[in-house]
Amino acid sequence: MPTLTLTGEPDADRLLSDNAFALLVGMLLDQQIAMEQAFGGPARLAERLGGALTPAAVAALDPDDLEQVFREKPALHRYPGSMAKRVHALATALVEDYDGDTEAVWRDVADGRELKRRLTDLPGFGDQKSRIFVALLGKQCGVTPDGWREAAGDYGLDGHRSIADVVDHDSLLEVRAWKQAKKARAKAEAEAGS
Repeated sequence: MPTLTLTGEPDADRLLSDNAFALLVGMLLDQQIAMEQAFGGPARLAERLGGALTPAAVAALDPDDLEQVFREKPALHRYPGSMAKRVHALATALVEDYDGDTEAVWRDVADGRELKRRLTDLPGFGDQKSRIFVALLGKQCGVTPDGWREAAGDYGLDGHRSIADVVDHDSLLEVRAWKQAKKARAKAEAEAGS
């Protein structure tokens, strides 16, 4: 996998590039906090766990113990309790369904639709998060089964719409601006409709 530049922190980006589970956890954490903070979370989690960031290691933890790790200052997420539960559920599902091999989720999929379905079946991954992750895999990780762009929806298009389009600091700012503009349009439409 190529070296990703999603966080602005070389060590965190290297972990995301080298550890598929870390990348999946970053995507899971990417809500209600800044993108680079979400994707930097796996590196902080790995450090707190003594470097063992694998599905098996996380699934083996008592969920309450993992929650305490998430709550250590500074907390790993704005919502440490619920996110610790989601990360534990994700790790458990990967152990049970993929023998702890995260890349098996996307390895040898028949097409983009199957890839999106596999992602959506994971705990904490709804439709939008799955589409964004399909786009990230396709645009930056070389995972390009037939139909991946269609499965990613608008996130598969060229432009700066999501973390899938972040390749440096400038593109991060462009994605952030696009998201803010989208949010402002939705707010204006809601106000016009009321």
